[in-house]
Amino acid sequence: MKRLNCYVNLSIALLMTCTSSAFSQGSQSAKAWQLDKMPADLETEYALSALPPHLRESATVYLLDPNKGYYVARKGTNGFATFVDRTDWEWGEFVQDIYAPISYDPEGVKTYLPVFFAVAEMRASGKYSAAQIRDTILKRVKNGIYKAPTRNGVSYMLGPIMRSHLDSTSGIVSMVMPHFMFYAPRVDNSDIGGEWDGHTPYAINSGDNLDKQHSIFNYIIIPAGDKEKAKILEDDKDLIQRLAAYKACLKVDMMDMGH
Repeated sequence: MKRLNCYVNLSIALLMTCTSSAFSQGSQSAKAWQLDKMPADLETEYALSALPPHLRESATVYLLDPNKGYYVARKGTNGFATFVDRTDWEWGEFVQDIYAPISYDPEGVKTYLPVFFAVAEMRASGKYSAAQIRDTILKRVKNGIYKAPTRNGVSYMLGPIMRSHLDSTSGIVSMVMPHFMFYAPRVDNSDIGGEWDGHTPYAINSGDNLDKQHSIFNYIIIPAGDKEKAKILEDDKDLIQRLAAYKACLKVDMMDMGH
């Protein structure tokens, strides 16, 4: 759901690569769609790190069953939901080491979560190629099955580290970049005059997959401030260590991050 080529000048940790990082469409293994199951306690903590602390206790937490899709691990009461995204469907390829904790407010839960969950279910079934999943989502958008949010809202991505696509040349990278994403359907960077410098707002979209009329997945991103970022890294240092122990590609060199 996120196009990350605007992050070129961020604090990026191009660290160790997980095994079987990415597969081209022409050479994917027979079971490239299969994902590993994160330990439930680690996945829960990682998912909750996307939210500001005051929203975590009452938020709904979804965990991934690689054989079925997402399921409710904890039912919340405040309307917010959080999970760890494991598939960047826009790229049309299956990747094993995508890890992006992301949360949504009630409007995002209604409009955006069904897309993530459909992608996860199709991938878990093993019946779809990555390109078929991408094309199915695009078709549903164009047919009006998936709609843009009906009001402004926010997706918090305040976790200490995420690993996802950067662009077509850099591939998958681990990034230390806590940020806020505000829903901005059909708004691109030219509309707001954004220029990425790590501080000012910047618009992202779903790349070349959708024309402007159908670009319902656009966001305006605002990074967390330097002090807030430093506090997140300090507060989540135990989580950072646990993620590094789980996967080498999620290891953060705190010296490189200036902490």
